[in-house]
Amino acid sequence: MQTEINIKPIGTIYTPFKSKEGMPIQSSGASGIQGQIVLKAEFAAGLKDLEGFSHIILIYHFHKSSGFELLTTPFLDNKQHGVFATRAPNRPNMLGLSVVRLLKIEKNTIYIENVDMLNETPLIDIKPYIPDFDIHKTERHGWTEKKTGNLNETKSDKRFQ
Repeated sequence: MQTEINIKPIGTIYTPFKSKEGMPIQSSGASGIQGQIVLKAEFAAGLKDLEGFSHIILIYHFHKSSGFELLTTPFLDNKQHGVFATRAPNRPNMLGLSVVRLLKIEKNTIYIENVDMLNETPLIDIKPYIPDFDIHKTERHGWTEKKTGNLNETKSDKRFQ
């Protein structure tokens, strides 16, 4: 069994958010906020045909997070939940996931919208958002069915410093 995984960033995500406090907690709450991804030149050929998609999935490193608790209080609630039942940034492997709108690609720069990550976030991977694969009818929404916060109005605060 492999005990170590080595992951290296393929680029950097640039956004208007210089600090965690006050930023959107999910991309659906970041409507119209634009950013850019500068992909390392050696990966630019991998962008072929990506511009045909209106949305992309970004997997990135929560580079300003440190440590984690297995029980955490997420932004949308005032009760503790297991970290794996939340999208809290303080996680064992500190990986984030966002679906953003793809505006255009110029060489190794990708222009995006609906950004919800900090400036200079290390990008781990990009995947096309494909509705036939990525939209699922759900029956249960866990604790979020009784959440106390509104996703589009809730902003990040100091709880995950």
